[in-house]
Parts: sequence; C-alpha cells; structure tokens
Amino acid sequence: MEYRFLGRSGLKVSSFTFGTMTFGDNPAGSPVGTTGIAEAKKQIDLCLDAGVNLFDTADAYAAGRSESLLGEALGPRRRDVLIATKFVGPTGPGVNDLGASRHHIIEACEASLRRLNTDWIDLYQIHNQDLVTPPEETLRALDDLVRAGKVRYIGSSNHAGWTMMRALATSDRLGLERYVAQQIQYSLLRREAEDELLPLGHAEGVGAIIWSPLAAGYLSGKYRDGDSADQARLIANNMLDDRDTDQARRIVDTLAEIAAEHDGASISQVALNWAVRRGGVASVLIGARTVAQLTDNLAAAGWALSDEEISRLDTVSARPLRYPYDMHRNFMADRNPLPQLLPPIAS
Repeated sequence: MEYRFLGRSGLKVSSFTFGTMTFGDNPAGSPVGTTGIAEAKKQIDLCLDAGVNLFDTADAYAAGRSESLLGEALGPRRRDVLIATKFVGPTGPGVNDLGASRHHIIEACEASLRRLNTDWIDLYQIHNQDLVTPPEETLRALDDLVRAGKVRYIGSSNHAGWTMMRALATSDRLGLERYVAQQIQYSLLRREAEDELLPLGHAEGVGAIIWSPLAAGYLSGKYRDGDSADQARLIANNMLDDRDTDQARRIVDTLAEIAAEHDGASISQVALNWAVRRGGVASVLIGARTVAQLTDNLAAAGWALSDEEISRLDTVSARPLRYPYDMHRNFMADRNPLPQLLPPIAS
C-alpha cells in the first residue's frame, strides 16, 4: 500500500480508503448494502491486512448506524487508524438539525463521537455546501472543534469550485483551520472534477479523496451483458440508462482489454488504478457489499498501469470541453503546471 500526504498537511493516508456506506443493517434488498457487525469486522480485517489506514463514514449513512458499526468493529484498534466522517444532512426533525451552522456542527460532532466510541475524529468533513450559513460561522465552529481536540483535520465534500475557494480564503483571512481534503466524485465516466476541483486542490494544497471511482459499479463491468439480475444501485435507482452510453461501453471494453493484459486483474482494478494515478488525488474510496468484492478491489493496490494504458483510458473517456475550459486547453495548455488535469480533446 502506498501512503500519501493529505493535501498540504503532514498527515499520511493510504492511497485507498475504505468507505463504510454499506454498513448499517439496511433492509434486505437494499441497493447500498446490508452489512452487519460480523461482516463489518471481516472487511475491516482485510483492509488492515492490506495496509489501509483511513476509514470513511458519515452521520447520514443508515441514520448513524454506519458510524456505530465502524466504531464497534474497530474496537481497540481505533488508535491504529484514521477515521473520517461527515456532517450537514438532517439528523432529526428539528429546524436546526441540518446544515453548517455552529449549532448543528457542534451537536452533530458530539453525536458522531458517541456513535464511533472515540474521543476524536481525524478528518471531519462538511458533506455538501450550505449557501445559507456564512462561511465564517461554519469555519469558526470547525476551528473550535480542532482547538478542543475533538477534531484533528477538516475537509469538504461535494462543493463547487467557488464555494471551496471562498472557504479557503475565509480561513486564510481569519486565521482559521483550513480544509486539507475534498471528497469528490471522479471516475472515467465522471471527469468534471478536472475542470475546477482538482486544479484548485493542486494549487491550494487540498488533497482529493475520490468517491464512486467505479461509477456506482458500472465500471466493474457487471452490466456489459445487459444482465439486470444484480439489484445494484444503478438499476434500483433507475440510473443505468443514463450511464449506459456508447462511450461508456467503449470505456468498459477498454478496461476489459487492459485487464486481460494483466494476469489475474479485474476490470474494477483497472478503473481504480486509473483513478489513483490522477494528479491531486490523495486517496480513492473503495467500498464493497461482500468480502469477495473488497478482496478484488484491494488487489488494485498491488500493481500499476503503464503510461500507455493510462493514455488509452484518457483517450476513450475524453469529453467535450465547455467554455472556458476549451479556451484553457486550446490556448494556454503550455502554462498548465499539472498537464494530466487537462483531458484530451474528445474526437
């Protein structure tokens, strides 16, 4: 397992993070997962054996049950790992039981600490942007939690480029704790983060933690034959038709070709390898509903794609550039300090 600094901090995280959204004793047939404590312990054991040191959850996952199961499954090993969790979504029926206000942040943090059975959270992330609460209020509350020793680092998730930059500028102006991480969606099917978020993170020292690197399972190749027997998220949420395009099928075909060139490699491993090689990426989230899935995903840490294979995947997944990004590509590419964040022009 490779370890990388998280943004401009001195904290090192494993290049693959284990996401526990599937923890929660969800009802049978849930498209997310039904992982209980016995299975959770097995999966955490596998991750620790593979060298994973960062475990990600959120208070919104299974109404907090994911956090409880993660804390219980780790037990005394909690001090040997890093825990990341998130806040901002509704946690109760009250009008103040959501958002990024000081009130909700403090309440949500205390509740997460209790569920996780820990005295501190290593990385506390705002799960989405709140355009009502002033950033000064949000960041002062997070800064207070860090000063109190309840949180060690802070991060964002699912922010637009301008709100992320506004938060960083506010922290700089007021001398408050700064976001060191941004948890963002990124995959061969969803490369929009290359427009703003990844270049911003590179310039401002914010490490990217990637969610959905397999595009909710599509890039595992499980849908290649049109078999809908696996009641996964895309089918259950009626999202498959939106993603199953001609280009998406070409991407999966290329993944399959590359996997066949590596003995024992799966399509999923190739897609994960592409994501972990991207500029600005600190760690890639992997999750699994079964031990077999997790074992396969963790194996991606044991080998790497060649530059030629990366180029093939870049080309087949290229997308038309919108303004002003087309101007950046066409006229200022030689002034880009991180060229891999400028995707090839779609043919």
